[in-house]
Amino acid sequence: MPDQAVYEIYAIKYAHLFRHSPANFIGGDEHDVPMPLDYFVWAIKGRDRTLILDTGFSKEMGDKRKRQHLRSPAVGLKAIGVEPDQVRDVIISHMHYDHCGNYDLFPNATFHLQDKEMAYCTGRCMCHANLRHAYDADDVTAMVRRIYEGRAMFHDGTSEIAPGITVHHVGGHTSGLQIARVMTRRGWMVLASDASHFYANFQQQRPFPVVANVPEMLEGYRTMNALASSPDAIIPGHDPLVMKQYPAAAPGLEDIVVRLDADPKA
Repeated sequence: MPDQAVYEIYAIKYAHLFRHSPANFIGGDEHDVPMPLDYFVWAIKGRDRTLILDTGFSKEMGDKRKRQHLRSPAVGLKAIGVEPDQVRDVIISHMHYDHCGNYDLFPNATFHLQDKEMAYCTGRCMCHANLRHAYDADDVTAMVRRIYEGRAMFHDGTSEIAPGITVHHVGGHTSGLQIARVMTRRGWMVLASDASHFYANFQQQRPFPVVANVPEMLEGYRTMNALASSPDAIIPGHDPLVMKQYPAAAPGLEDIVVRLDADPKA
């Protein structure tokens, strides 16, 4: 594979939520220990282009949802040399509020999502309060506007976004959730987003309780393992351990930006 199809990957932390472990597994957790969530966007940097996976949420949304908003994702992106208004492609794993906000940061980007996700978040399932709780009407209508502006691209299952980057529909957490597979110096890495919130979800086969389809979530764990070059090349979507297991992107960026294509710490 040519050099230009090998990418660096960065996790940019922008928010935090304290909670206990029973809230993170179907059936709870007998240990009942602190198990908080971190919130990330991911930058995929190649020689000629940078793509973004998910766009996070704003401070206003954090206040509304009672999440600790630490900084705009733009702060972390700019710290690694990524100017948001120069980004041409944004992959949206799914349309939950914490993955598709801050869209104004990327005024020149095309947004990539699955057909099934757009149908899900605008269809009859949203008549149920439990299913629509994690969606925000303003985020959904903003995506509709991008469709009419010619700035959205839909995918049905598996698609190549660029050489060395593919998306794969897995569903589970939402009907149209997709994951990203990226070629790096470590081989194929999988950015799971909410296909697995924590390492423990997929490693222990214990699904997260916010779920549209449990069998799809479990099959998604199998798909991630099949797509990744090694088990440690799967990156969960909200686990604070990610910030501990990978090195900071540069001095001063500890607990803000880590480089995922670097070797994990021993």
